[in-house]
Amino acid sequence: VQLQACGGGLVQAGGSLRLSCAASGRTFSYYCMGWFRQAPGKEREFVGAISWSGGNTHYADSVKGRFTISRDNAKNTAFLQMNSLKPEDTAVYYCAASRFTWATMSQADFGSWGQGTLVTVSS
Repeated sequence: VQLQACGGGLVQAGGSLRLSCAASGRTFSYYCMGWFRQAPGKEREFVGAISWSGGNTHYADSVKGRFTISRDNAKNTAFLQMNSLKPEDTAVYYCAASRFTWATMSQADFGSWGQGTLVTVSS
């Protein structure tokens, strides 16, 4: 499956952004979707993931209660709604797809990756 993430930009602290990840090439509902991020000078880290149907999600502690992952299988798109953004949320955000699991935080479980979209949160 090919993935294309978009929706990044510059936002003030406390603001919101919604990222989208459009999938093509394979049946979208066969894949669990994950979001990861990489801040400048840091390792890429897990943000959250959603199951095939969207009925299950889990999040990194750093974003729990502020970020929400959803998906629209009819439109082959996953979303990351980010609220109450903080400067430390500044990063390139990547969407990724896994055939086998959503209950993971490991990048190795995700076989397909989008190109990333930059989110910058100013203080």
